Amino acid sequence: MKLNFLSIALMMALAVTVNAQKFGYIDTQELLSQMSEMKLADNQLQQYQNELMAKRGEMTIKFEDEYKAYLNEANGGTLSKVQMQQREEALVAKQEEIRSYETEMQQKIIAKREELLKPIIDKVQLEIDKLGKEQGYTMIFDASAGMILHAAESENLMSTLKTRLGVN
Repeated sequence: MKLNFLSIALMMALAVTVNAQKFGYIDTQELLSQMSEMKLADNQLQQYQNELMAKRGEMTIKFEDEYKAYLNEANGGTLSKVQMQQREEALVAKQEEIRSYETEMQQKIIAKREELLKPIIDKVQLEIDKLGKEQGYTMIFDASAGMILHAAESENLMSTLKTRLGVN
């Protein structure tokens, strides 16, 4: 009899604790896409990428010009076999230089993206943490990450965070 009473009391205490928890959710992708800082960062990243692509374009045009010149000279019979081999080796080296630059370019874009977005993401996370503490949320889920398998209705905090971050 004592065991049943103790079990019921424990279950009721657990139910009260669960009911006292407060949950909310936010779609961080939607929030970030509406932030002016994010739009500015995207524009800066696009400009940076365009600059890198322009250099790659210049390298490619120069390679193509050298290759055409080589073909004309080789087909015209003005190059010896040794000269042809030297020119071919130089062209292969230029191709490798272009490939190496493409890899470097991708790494630079990733690093620049991280540099531009980290302060924005940190700012949003700080506000989410402050909101959670101030308003007593047990958990705030990110709906954009697909992390919610099942949840009862909770509060959408999008409008509150947009106001705090100055997003229209």
